[in-house]
Amino acid sequence: MNKSINDLKKLPSIDSLLLEPQLATVIAPHCLKVEAAQEAVDDCRKQILQGNTPQNGITDVIIVDTIQRLKAKAQPSLREVINATGTLLHTNLGRAPLSEAALQSMNTVARSYSNLELNLETGKRGHRYSHIDTLLCRLTGAEAAAVVNNNAGAVLLALTALAQGDEAIVSRGELVEIGGAFRVPDVMEAGGVLLREVGTTNKTHLRDYKTAINDNTGLLLKIHTSNYRIVGFTDSVPAAEMVALGKQHKIPVMEDLGSGMLFDLTPFGLPKEPTVKEGVAAGIDVLTFSGDKLLGGPQAGLIVGKKWAIDKIRNHPLARALRIDKLTLAALETTLSHYLDEQQALDEIPVLRMLNMSTESLEQRSHDFKEQLQQRVTQSCTVEIISENSCVGGGALPITNLPGTALALTPLQLTPDQLTNRLRSAQQAVVARIQEDRVIINLRTVFPNQEVTLIQTIASSLQQKNN
Repeated sequence: MNKSINDLKKLPSIDSLLLEPQLATVIAPHCLKVEAAQEAVDDCRKQILQGNTPQNGITDVIIVDTIQRLKAKAQPSLREVINATGTLLHTNLGRAPLSEAALQSMNTVARSYSNLELNLETGKRGHRYSHIDTLLCRLTGAEAAAVVNNNAGAVLLALTALAQGDEAIVSRGELVEIGGAFRVPDVMEAGGVLLREVGTTNKTHLRDYKTAINDNTGLLLKIHTSNYRIVGFTDSVPAAEMVALGKQHKIPVMEDLGSGMLFDLTPFGLPKEPTVKEGVAAGIDVLTFSGDKLLGGPQAGLIVGKKWAIDKIRNHPLARALRIDKLTLAALETTLSHYLDEQQALDEIPVLRMLNMSTESLEQRSHDFKEQLQQRVTQSCTVEIISENSCVGGGALPITNLPGTALALTPLQLTPDQLTNRLRSAQQAVVARIQEDRVIINLRTVFPNQEVTLIQTIASSLQQKNN
């Protein structure tokens, strides 16, 4: 006890600690220096009280700890990570990465002023929707378009503008829940729209909608189950039949496509997904879809359809609360421009490149990566190449597996949990998965220019001494 008391007396004051040469020369905001020093002193005090007095001198240990804490505090909270999970649209990792051209567009608009809401021809106030509505109409065949901050916002705004105070008829099998326990019935309730369920979980017929229509019906709502599938004995009503029913009763039809896609993906071996153009051609009044999923752009909620409906949506007071900023508009406009040429979209948009990556090229990358990694980790890890399916993620193509290969790492001095923790905490953070007590590195979601850094991070994480 006396030793602990004596050691506690050796703890330096914060003021004297910050005057130490090693800390005085560190360039950092004074408030962060004070905070880091206080934390380091407090931690050392706890260690001493537990009988773990530092062996190398109390002040020296605190100085080293303070410097390490300062380095951590200097790191931005939101920063780049290497996605080695094989999940293309990983919601926790920001979903779709943007094309280089989209990034350049954001940079150009961000560093100066822009014509966000100025018509350069007339010199009068313009509208921010004007930067994308022509493009969206050209790509989808719609009469008009709008964009808000995300697809949940798009659905909320459209429901509120078109059916507030009325009933919206929707199939029970389409009442989806999206990420974060955000449910379509909750969105409808927030928009003041009354839910009228029809059909059953696996089967809904046109007659179910017909029977449910009454004087309070304001909307027929169709929701594409983009984040799950009901298989087996199922049936749903095609869009064209919903439109015909809506016209018969003078009731608008809306469809939420969820992830949304601008061209058919089946030529690339992927399952059929309804395209936005098909929904427009079927005559649906309003379609909503995401910008940061299969489209491969920034987070946004895109709304296309008939002009009368889009005008009503644009003019609703809620539209201003949900509007997007100039950076999102810049990235979205460039992303949409890629789709004017299908091959350019496949070449430029990262998500589409990953979707279209051949098993042969992925296998070759895995072999090359293994050869380079093994030279660095021979004594600390075994490396194998395994067959591995990637997934699309982000609530898109839920039952689609993308066959390929991955690397399975078995650390010899660490547990898989310890290795993945170190990878996440590295200067260049890496997110990987654990499967069957091995750390899985799937290169489908790793950019080629990240591979050298990834090898260095894995090697240094394996060689780092245990605390």
